[in-house]
Amino acid sequence: MKLFGIRAVDAETGRGVPLTELETTDRAVTVTDSNGWAAITDPALMDREVWFSVRSQGYAFPKDGFGFSGLRLKVTDGGRTVVKLRRVNIAERLCRLTGGGIYSDSVLLGESTPLRDPLRPGSVFGQDSAMALPFRGRLLWFWGDTNRIEYPLGNFRTSGAVATFPAGETTAERGLDFAYFTGEDGFARALCPTDQPGPVWISGLTTLREGNEEMLLAHYARMKDLGTRREHGYVLWDDVRNVFRFTNKLSLSETWRFLDGHPISWTENGIGYRAGGFCFPHVRVPARRTAVLQPSAYEGFTCLTADGRVRRDGRGRAVYGWQKVAPPLTARTEAGLLKAKQLRPEEVRFLPRDSAGGVVVTHGGSVTWNPWRRRWILIATQYFGKSSPLGEIWYSEADSPIGPWRRAVKIVTHERFTFYNPVHHPFLDTDGGRRIFFEGTYTQTFSSAPSPTPRYDYNQILYRLDLADPRLRFAQTA
Repeated sequence: MKLFGIRAVDAETGRGVPLTELETTDRAVTVTDSNGWAAITDPALMDREVWFSVRSQGYAFPKDGFGFSGLRLKVTDGGRTVVKLRRVNIAERLCRLTGGGIYSDSVLLGESTPLRDPLRPGSVFGQDSAMALPFRGRLLWFWGDTNRIEYPLGNFRTSGAVATFPAGETTAERGLDFAYFTGEDGFARALCPTDQPGPVWISGLTTLREGNEEMLLAHYARMKDLGTRREHGYVLWDDVRNVFRFTNKLSLSETWRFLDGHPISWTENGIGYRAGGFCFPHVRVPARRTAVLQPSAYEGFTCLTADGRVRRDGRGRAVYGWQKVAPPLTARTEAGLLKAKQLRPEEVRFLPRDSAGGVVVTHGGSVTWNPWRRRWILIATQYFGKSSPLGEIWYSEADSPIGPWRRAVKIVTHERFTFYNPVHHPFLDTDGGRRIFFEGTYTQTFSSAPSPTPRYDYNQILYRLDLADPRLRFAQTA
């Protein structure tokens, strides 16, 4: 086979840029792998000059006099060329973490790759919504629905793996080696097995310590469809069998008194809590197993009374607080109250504004404590952003995990595509927390994109953000 290699690199760092599309005039598209390499194999292109249009989410390439963004290359067997892109995103796209062919083009071209299996670890071809935590000396990663090679239907009852840095690497910037928990067929097996119908998803993954015992708990939901639960409750990780055990079932009437999202550890008035939520940690419970499993122990953070009115003090100011009756306030609920003029702009807590004064309504995300900034930081997807309904990622800071979150800066754009459920992994951060790592699910789903991106669709992409970047100062001075 004749092969020509094109490598897309970040002009500033020299790193390969994954997810760069190279398109010929007959609309054939090759997408770079996690090294930034694209292997051109079409014999019709060999030994002649070929035009390649260049596109890369969050990166730019110069246009010619006719407005075409691309270049003409002499394609030859064994030839190599480098294409330099200017990064527009503040965050840097590092690599794809999951799916098949993460380094396929590099393998074809004979280039070095960092992973033990650069082609098909766990026989996985797609994975949704990641959660991860260090537990008992292992770095555990869990995902939702997981696609297989052999058939369109895969594992819909949670999959997982033990993650390590690639050999010789000290960071995750070139990916992670995932040792999947697999079945006899070599495919990622169900970690929440049940004979009942419906997918089983987990959230609210957290560790608890009681005496000398450390345990890993998660909330589970057995689903009828995307928004309807058949059953939910808690599962406990068994690290001998490497499986979750169903421990407590909750009433379907419990719609918020459980841990969701990516919980944080938080101490207030001498009490240790776990606080969670789909984006902001607006539900909390004492950090004890008996409390976590008991809905009556939960509190929600809100300014609303049980009948939906804004609680105000004697001076007419909105009063926010923890209570056990009303559901927690979400960003979308707060946006509705702001639009209806039931809350004033200076009263909102979960609606940061961009530099133009626009309100950023978040969808999914995570809040973590950052030791370098000595503040709480937010990484979140915007709900109906300008370039994509669920593809724009924002950064914000606050002195408290429950805000107020005043200002935000856009750090990643996925034009027309979706990048949902982003999560920051502080245990991967470097330089004392100055450089942070986060991942999310990249897909055509819920977007206006005309077609999915081969190999990347419905998979996890890893980004790195330098908190010393001066473009973040607007959010950092809030």
